[in-house]
Amino acid sequence: MNTNDKPSTSAALPEDVLIVLPVRDFVLFPGVVMPITITGKHALAAAQEAVRTQRRVGVVLQKDADVEEPDTDGLHRVGTVASIVRFVTAHDGSHHLICQGEQRFTVLDYVSSDPFYVARIEPHKEVTVLDNEIEARGLNLREKSMEALQLLPQAPAELTNAIRSIESIPALADVVASFMDLKTPDKQDILATFDLKTRLDRVLTLLNRRIEVLKVSRQIDERTREAFDGRQKEAVLRERLRQIQKELGETEGSASEVEELRTAIKDAGMPAEAEEQALRELARLERMSDGAAEYSMTRTYLDWLVAMPWSKADAEDVDIDRARTILDEDHYGLEKVKRRILEFLAVRKLNPQGRSPILCFVGPPGVGKTSLGQSIAKAIGLQFRRVSLGGVHDEAEIRGHRRTYIGALPGNIVQAMRKAGKRNPVLMLDEVDKLSASHQGDPFSALLEVLDPEQNNTFRDNYLGVPFDLSQVLFIGTANVLDSIPAPLRDRMEVIELTGYTEEEKLQIAQRYLLKRQLAANGLTAEQVRVSEEALRKLIVDYTREAGVRSLERQIGALLRNAAVTIASGRASSIDIDEAEVTKILGGARFENDVALRTSVPGVATGLAWTPAGGDILFIESSRVKGSGKLILTGQLGDVMKESAQAAVTLIKSQAERLGIDPAMLDNTDLHIHVPAGAIPKDGPSAGVAMATSLASLLTQRTVRSDVAMTGEISLRGVVLPVGGIKEKCVAASRAGIKTVILPARNRRDLEEIPESVRKRLEFVWAEKIEDVLARALEDSPAQRVAA
Repeated sequence: MNTNDKPSTSAALPEDVLIVLPVRDFVLFPGVVMPITITGKHALAAAQEAVRTQRRVGVVLQKDADVEEPDTDGLHRVGTVASIVRFVTAHDGSHHLICQGEQRFTVLDYVSSDPFYVARIEPHKEVTVLDNEIEARGLNLREKSMEALQLLPQAPAELTNAIRSIESIPALADVVASFMDLKTPDKQDILATFDLKTRLDRVLTLLNRRIEVLKVSRQIDERTREAFDGRQKEAVLRERLRQIQKELGETEGSASEVEELRTAIKDAGMPAEAEEQALRELARLERMSDGAAEYSMTRTYLDWLVAMPWSKADAEDVDIDRARTILDEDHYGLEKVKRRILEFLAVRKLNPQGRSPILCFVGPPGVGKTSLGQSIAKAIGLQFRRVSLGGVHDEAEIRGHRRTYIGALPGNIVQAMRKAGKRNPVLMLDEVDKLSASHQGDPFSALLEVLDPEQNNTFRDNYLGVPFDLSQVLFIGTANVLDSIPAPLRDRMEVIELTGYTEEEKLQIAQRYLLKRQLAANGLTAEQVRVSEEALRKLIVDYTREAGVRSLERQIGALLRNAAVTIASGRASSIDIDEAEVTKILGGARFENDVALRTSVPGVATGLAWTPAGGDILFIESSRVKGSGKLILTGQLGDVMKESAQAAVTLIKSQAERLGIDPAMLDNTDLHIHVPAGAIPKDGPSAGVAMATSLASLLTQRTVRSDVAMTGEISLRGVVLPVGGIKEKCVAASRAGIKTVILPARNRRDLEEIPESVRKRLEFVWAEKIEDVLARALEDSPAQRVAA
């Protein structure tokens, strides 16, 4: 029959044709009375027609519950014939039916769809003759149903009685499936299972699964209740014990701990805000059980508050003469640095309440920055603590972690203050330049508050949560370079530069300090091992090339360990180490004076460079090949150094005629400038003069004097501009065997910073223009070519 054909009245419908009532997310089983909410115009029209004509309806589940008006393909083929008990219209305008399921059916086809669906159906009749297998399954289902109802926390008694009174096994399966907490597709599958044995197996499987879930849920509830009852019982017993101890006058356990903490808080000399916070946390601790999760966290926090040196301070004893003696005993040389430290101590003695500047020692590794801080603390009788900042990239390392985090601790500053035990220690912030910002914050910014005397009297650590006064702390910073320290932080510190040691200074340091320290470290005495002055000089010149003395101390240790083997084996009772022994123990020299070798051909000039580890010599090599006038630069040069090379080439080309160079030849020549040690990055403008000299030497075939080194920035006009690091560069030149250094004339003011021993060894040439440099650096006549 066509779906557009419809009977004139529903009353004329034959018995095998039924009004279809679509429902969402709901399955009605035979023998079950359930309320149905009507949604959609087809369902409402079907319900109204069925009530008006007092006909039964076919309740069919929609395949998609989100569809408002499904078509016939959107409905399941198996449904339930139901009689309408009652039709209800609520106050909100919604419509509801109370229906009683009667019988399963299968939709054969739809005969009408407007205004409601009408379908031809085939009713399903349940079997009446039951075999033993079905009887056994029915008995098992009844037992399992009663077990499930007992596991439910609030099972209605009416449902229990109803299941007990059901005699029909098919009806029992349908009632259990209806009231089980199953998904709608599972219920529809059970409804569509016509074979009773298969239906019973499916319902039993789902019911057993539900029983296991209910058992596990009950076990969890029971364990939770037992744990809660146990804690409640423990809390009551602890409170009773506390009251009993109070009546007996006993102070044991947590009660005595609380009283001890209360006394410690009162004696700590905290400011009002900190003491109020401590007492508030103590009151919380007193109300907690010892087994509570926050008990140990709160106790640890109170221990930190009590342990902080709120009011404990050392009395300063600033004796300038004693301080000078201590500085001289601990450090050789560094006269300018010692003078500034003595000035600092003198001002602190005359004005104890004044705000002292924050010193920052800057210099290469191994020159004694950290030990200077220790000497200052010893000179004025204060505690010394070192805070290592190298590699710190988390702001919480300075300010501390908040107490909400597990394992939270105060920052390094507060931890150092607790270890010092005084509120006015000497606190050394070591390796300030090694800090780095990350996604965890900027430690440099956190240090701004620590080092600012205007605000560090109320420094607030995130863990403590209360202000702590750092204004009486004597902060000393150390760094290798200043470039990586942000300007706001540099502005808060007074920078004192420590430069590298000369050969004489290293010799004195080795004789006075390093040798004694290594003898003691290796279990030797001065009578057992004697190291000659010549041996120490050989170590300094041939085996170490550094600004500080760390490598020198390691080499001394190597000599002494070799001697220790001989003495410990009994082959000798004492050993003298001279130059020959140094070569025998350490092997051939690691560094050699190759200045003369490298500058023996035209195009090679010796420059002077500054590095974070001190000064060094730098060779500039130039060569030319046939080409089109290009410039080739190699040696891993930075942008600034490349620009200096370009400026040097332009300068030499502009002065070609004066230097006796054929300008036409330059147009057909490619110039190549190379700086050896290509694996080391190099940058800076101070090699400009050396590059120009190297090019002039190449193009005029006049070699650069082997005992001459130079530094300075060059301009296109040929003016020699001033540069930095003069002291370090001159020390490096002296160490490398250079006799003459050419410096910018405007750096004459830096002459007094150069050590006296270095000034005696070097001849200084002050150049204002490139002509001054070339006149002193180049040989008078071109070099003679050596026949192959």
